[in-house]
Amino acid sequence: MTMNRRTFSLGLTAGLTSLAAPALAQSYPDKPIKMIVPYAAGGGTDAIARLIANAVGEQLGQTMIVENNGTAGGNVASQIAASSPPDGYTVLMANQGPMVVNPHLFKNLKVDPLKAFDPVVLITSAPLVLVVPAKSPIKSAKEFIDFATKNPGKLSYGSAGNGSASHLAVILLAQMAKLDMSHVPYRGAGPALNDLVAGQTDFMITTLPSVAGQIDGGTVRALAVTTSTRTKRFPDVPTLDEVGVKGYESGAWYGFVVPKGTPQPIVDKLRKATIDAINTSIVRERFANEGAAPLGVEPAKFAEMMQIESARWATVIKNANIEMN
Repeated sequence: MTMNRRTFSLGLTAGLTSLAAPALAQSYPDKPIKMIVPYAAGGGTDAIARLIANAVGEQLGQTMIVENNGTAGGNVASQIAASSPPDGYTVLMANQGPMVVNPHLFKNLKVDPLKAFDPVVLITSAPLVLVVPAKSPIKSAKEFIDFATKNPGKLSYGSAGNGSASHLAVILLAQMAKLDMSHVPYRGAGPALNDLVAGQTDFMITTLPSVAGQIDGGTVRALAVTTSTRTKRFPDVPTLDEVGVKGYESGAWYGFVVPKGTPQPIVDKLRKATIDAINTSIVRERFANEGAAPLGVEPAKFAEMMQIESARWATVIKNANIEMN
């Protein structure tokens, strides 16, 4: 077989790359790692991200720096992460909105998240909770459904942004219960919750980690959770299924993805450090306090789950006839 110079060069490069990968993994990480969070500081995703960043950093012996960017529903964060070198020093905190919702919501999306990243690990999942301000006259989930049914368009709700779990959870509720409510998007759950507590909006469905403190402090009232079973964190709060929205189920999940092409030994090392981190007593305790639990799902199953979620929310978005520029 005749081998030209280009073929030899490509083969040599591939060979050197395969030899270099284990060496890279052995030295990795030798500098701080950047974790990009596609939401503003102060929300549920940010709370999970900072907890995990500290724990994973301890496992790896390097600082993991959290960088928040909630612009355009997290799309800018995804673009920044996707265009970063695939060397393990940029990690995206992946969750529902940017990964499996935005591709169906934004017509001018520059990055296909399911193709631009390699999954590392599904870290955890948590229920969402329907909350109203403490001064709201609505005292129960049944009262909420009844009021929203009889007063179409009168209730407003905040969300962590277009396409976020808090946005789509209400869209799903509206479709299943045949409700009409006004959406007010924010750049993260934190600012949305601030306006909810102040009475600027009427209700919110948000991640339990982002609002547990306000529920405990009495500034908001929890009416229902979005999972199929009650959460141990607030066992007296019913599910939406229990109060009449049969079959309703939604939640928030959090994982790590890295730019496509990140060497497998580095992905493996990051994955192991993350699993070790989420199984430490301090993380497990924090997760339990926020209605979550460590998962550690492997990359292939994480990727499969995201494909299923993508198809599910594509249908919800299509039926809602919503689209962003």
